[in-house]
Amino acid sequence: MYSAAAESDKLAAAESDKLAENACRLFSLSEIQSATGDFDDELAIGQGGFGKVYKGEISSAEGGHVVAIKRLDSTSSQGESEFRAEIETLSKLRHCHLVPLIGYCHDNREMILVYKYMPNGSLDFHLRKAETSLDWVQRIKIAIGAARGLDYLHTGVGTRHGIIHRDIKSSNILLDENWEALISDFGLSKIGPTNQQVSYVDASVKGTFGYLDPEFFYTNKLTRKTDVYAFGVVLFELLSGRLPVDIRHGEEQCSLVRWAQKCVKERKLDQMVDPNMRGNISPKCLRHFTQIAYRCLLSVPKERPTMTELVASLQASLELQQTHDNSANSLGSIGFTWKIHKYFT
Repeated sequence: MYSAAAESDKLAAAESDKLAENACRLFSLSEIQSATGDFDDELAIGQGGFGKVYKGEISSAEGGHVVAIKRLDSTSSQGESEFRAEIETLSKLRHCHLVPLIGYCHDNREMILVYKYMPNGSLDFHLRKAETSLDWVQRIKIAIGAARGLDYLHTGVGTRHGIIHRDIKSSNILLDENWEALISDFGLSKIGPTNQQVSYVDASVKGTFGYLDPEFFYTNKLTRKTDVYAFGVVLFELLSGRLPVDIRHGEEQCSLVRWAQKCVKERKLDQMVDPNMRGNISPKCLRHFTQIAYRCLLSVPKERPTMTELVASLQASLELQQTHDNSANSLGSIGFTWKIHKYFT
């Protein structure tokens, strides 16, 4: 016996199947339930306004695969349009710095997305909650990986489309088993042709407080530079370990952006460094990196760098730090050799 609701669900599932363009797998609800122990809370690895994310195992011809299964809450603000947008976006894209969408389920009013599992979790966790802190070289490499992923989205390399992510933040940068950064969560993304400057007027200002470009907030004009602004906030997070907005730091410092801009203008760069890394950052690298992040936050969007430029600039920052570290290690080795020589002569 078929109801109108059941028929509607079938049509929606069929439509989503077309969106995926055979690039990802359509899972049945029973497969998802089996993979998650019928949505066992003990397998939940994340939760937000959208719903929950579960760690599960999916079977295929090649064997079992550990996956992350995102189950959208029916009461979430992230509704069917965002669900469909994520399928449409990720089915067009394949890049080593984007979290792969393995498949989805749209069955019995359930909206579920299945991704490759990222064993090292999200960047925001490692900046503020993990027992072991990321070192500075790791942080720059993470920034480079995320920048490469975002550059791929913006330039549409290998596709006919350029994409504005629209919700870049540290919790949407995930880390694989090798600590490589991958961008996730494409529910708010906007797709457009690459042969023109991508720009939209969007009456609904969406994004995350603390990462939102003021220009977009006041004009509703969405461009690639909207993502660049948010990425600049992430860069200052990597340097400081701070939240984008944190009232515990008092009125003058509760906004990471305003505080970081003030420190750069007053040349008080050392004050911005995460206490876990103080004394370990090359002064040249620190100056170079802070200028990169500062330029991302310029009030005039066209004055901000492109993601292509940011990839090159961040690579230069990494080289400055590695040169400094190699010099320090060489001096240490020379000193150790001299002490050995003195002892035996």
